[in-house]
Amino acid sequence: MIRVLVAKPGLDGHDRGAKVIARALRDAGMEVVYTGLHQTPEQIVDAALQEDVNVLALSILSGAHPTLVPRIMELVRANQMDDMLVLLGGIIPEDDIPVMLAQGVARVFGPGTDTNDIITYIRQQVSAE
Repeated sequence: MIRVLVAKPGLDGHDRGAKVIARALRDAGMEVVYTGLHQTPEQIVDAALQEDVNVLALSILSGAHPTLVPRIMELVRANQMDDMLVLLGGIIPEDDIPVMLAQGVARVFGPGTDTNDIITYIRQQVSAE
């Protein structure tokens, strides 16, 4: 079974989208852990490590992704979790997407993405491991 951690890093207080994604992934048969709001990068990576997840799905709407994502990816590498698929969703400007991908994020999903596209992507990537 695919295990996914859905996380809301930073001070972003909007989690409706993260909850919609978590529910869709759960309905698709994945095991989903949702961290809740206001998580530090350290808390997120620690939870991903403890839960032994295949996928870390980050949701950021606050514009803090240039600070939060590099720190999360640094901790992922430090914990030798390079085989974990890291996804980013939320309000990410087009110009920032290549930067996030260069940090190690596998894919960025913007507002309005069909949940079936996310499910399909996760299944393809995790089964390829």
